[in-house]
Amino acid sequence: WIFVPNSLDLNPLNYDKERFYRDIRSNVRLITPVYTLTELGSETNFPYDSLKNACQNLASEVNDKTVVEYEAQIKMFVSIVKSAIRDKVFKVRRESNINQLTISISNYKAAIEQLSALYRNLLPIINIPQISPLIIELFRFGDEFLCNLIERSTYVLIQFMQKKFPEQSVNLQRDLFVLVAKEMEYKKQNSYLMVDTKSPTNNQQFLFRIGALKKYIESDLYLTAKKKKNTFLAEQVSFSLAAGMSMIFATVIAFSFQRKFGTLTMPLFIALVISYMFKDRIKDLLRYYFAHKLSSKFFDHKTNISIKNQTIGWIKEGFDFIPDNKVPEKIMEMRNRSTLLEAENRRFTEKIMLFRKRVRLNGKLLRKVNSYIVPGINDIVRINLSDFIRKMDNPEIPLFAPNGEFNYEIIHGEKIYYLNFIIQCKYQELVQYKRYRIVLNKQGIKRMETF
Repeated sequence: WIFVPNSLDLNPLNYDKERFYRDIRSNVRLITPVYTLTELGSETNFPYDSLKNACQNLASEVNDKTVVEYEAQIKMFVSIVKSAIRDKVFKVRRESNINQLTISISNYKAAIEQLSALYRNLLPIINIPQISPLIIELFRFGDEFLCNLIERSTYVLIQFMQKKFPEQSVNLQRDLFVLVAKEMEYKKQNSYLMVDTKSPTNNQQFLFRIGALKKYIESDLYLTAKKKKNTFLAEQVSFSLAAGMSMIFATVIAFSFQRKFGTLTMPLFIALVISYMFKDRIKDLLRYYFAHKLSSKFFDHKTNISIKNQTIGWIKEGFDFIPDNKVPEKIMEMRNRSTLLEAENRRFTEKIMLFRKRVRLNGKLLRKVNSYIVPGINDIVRINLSDFIRKMDNPEIPLFAPNGEFNYEIIHGEKIYYLNFIIQCKYQELVQYKRYRIVLNKQGIKRMETF
């Protein structure tokens, strides 16, 4: 549910479904299988074992099947490492004790060195004459991505320690700087792009490169989506009913006048013309009525999601403006309107948008096409708020304040607006709610508050 201030002047007439779906973007991806950094530093972990087998199978026989499996295992291994490093960094940054921090940093450094060595030790297996340089380059993509990931994550930890433990963590910082230096030297040896402190183009190529590598590495986690209109059949049936009902009206008028005045008479002619005029209007009004009813009962779009050309489920989406009395009581309680806002709503009603999404996955098919245990999917939703800020007032408002006994000064206040988002997530009998408040003005988003 999106609660929009009335002053922004968004309503079904100037912000219809097409505009909303133009402003919203959704990416669906599998949740990365969960492994700890310590587990990935061991030769016996499943991701590494799967990658090693794929490399050995490729070295034994180069064909479409072995190449596809080899590439898929590179992407999955590196994606799992990325998630494991992210989780480890998050955990380390929550440490409040220097002794525990020392242990965590030591474990991080050891696991990074072990898993990077494990990955790079697989290169000799595939670096043989019968395997083309283009196929070997796929392995180097994963290697380069790991280098950038290790470098950035390590700097984040150093930055954390400099802020929270500036004196106690000097030796720990030194160890991490040594780790970064090793990665930098390795990148030089392999001609990987690096951050240039004197870059005249602000490291554009480096940023473009890491973005392209990220998309490539995580591409197998993103599900292929084919969107189509979901209400086509229901619309055609309802529109046919509208046409039939308007035809019934016209036919009844024609038969009634024909029976009373006979055929080929002026009254019948006038009646037929008038009935035809009303027939078209009735048909259009009924079509509008049915379309409005359909939009609130059915979903607008249906997206089939697939992986490796195998359809594993679907997503349905719907969007509508709804009145207060259609909003569940639980949602209105979470919205928690102030007394002033409630009083204002008696005349200037807050607009409420409802975006619905239903997701269905076939677990058996998913397990068949993916050797990893996948806990679920991530649905990443982005919404463009450009239309929301179009009619906002100027962000700076002059304010008067006393300056001495007989003087004043003008200061500039910042005018803001609030957008309230309330999300309901439901899986079987489990229901969760979350409220976010976006603070923004004509210059853009200022901050986000969570309740």
